[in-house]
Amino acid sequence: MSATRIALVGIGKIARDQHVPHIAASPHFELAATVSRSNGIDGVPGFTSIAEMMAAVPDVQAVSICTPPRGRLAIVEEAVAHGLDVMLEKPPAATFSEAQAIVRTVAEAGRVLHVTWHSREAAAVEPARQWLATRTIERVEVNWKEDVRVWHPGQEWIWEPGIGVFDPGINALSVLTQILPRPLLLGAAQLRFPSNRAAPIAADLTFADTQGVPVSVAFDFDQRGPQRWDIDVETDAGHLTLGMGASQMAIDGAPVDVGDEAEYARLYRRFAECLATRTSDTDLTPFAHVADAYLLGRRAVVGAFEE
Repeated sequence: MSATRIALVGIGKIARDQHVPHIAASPHFELAATVSRSNGIDGVPGFTSIAEMMAAVPDVQAVSICTPPRGRLAIVEEAVAHGLDVMLEKPPAATFSEAQAIVRTVAEAGRVLHVTWHSREAAAVEPARQWLATRTIERVEVNWKEDVRVWHPGQEWIWEPGIGVFDPGINALSVLTQILPRPLLLGAAQLRFPSNRAAPIAADLTFADTQGVPVSVAFDFDQRGPQRWDIDVETDAGHLTLGMGASQMAIDGAPVDVGDEAEYARLYRRFAECLATRTSDTDLTPFAHVADAYLLGRRAVVGAFEE
């Protein structure tokens, strides 16, 4: 089967760091074009709109959307109007209702949609899910703490309302909702907003699953010390630890070999499977938990954030 000719919409840091090299390495895709108002990729035809691209490169079959989340519904509507299948970088939209509208729009057009959660493709996620499936979970603790200055230098879009610490935090929620066997219900949230920003820099969330198992979640976007992306799960038959964003796994402190395949390599393989079977993957659960945090969250103002 020939490779799917795909275009990248939005050429920023995540597109350059992850999407471009993994499309190049994938046997399933060929980067045929880019769509961006200001940036491009050397050696790849670049355009400022999907319509302009399709007029010049009509054999493009799919788009991978890597723009900041605001305004994505309009991009998706243009894509499906030109008969394109769609892959969405996380978070899928600026609001939960827009994300739902995107899912409906693509379904009504009869196209394929892959709402991606790259952290679900981390090497230890599936082994952890399988290990937990046969055990009784007693307690879960998440610490997802990083320095925004290191990971998003100068990226003002990260501070738009609704994003902030939930940009990395939604990665933890995507892992939790994949490995735990029952749905989570939010009980309380504490959101801390810098005095000069419209999005939180830290958050503490208290969940319980539908059988009452406690799940505590701590997010911090101002972590000056060691960066942490850890999930700890106590069970009746041992302690599971996921480290480094669920790329590493240990049971009772003993490391488990889970391999080291890159998240985005798995994402594009999953999109290829969706295209081959003409089925969509549209789980919005992690995004729903972020929306719940804003609904129930108590807000506190903290000191101004300085880059």
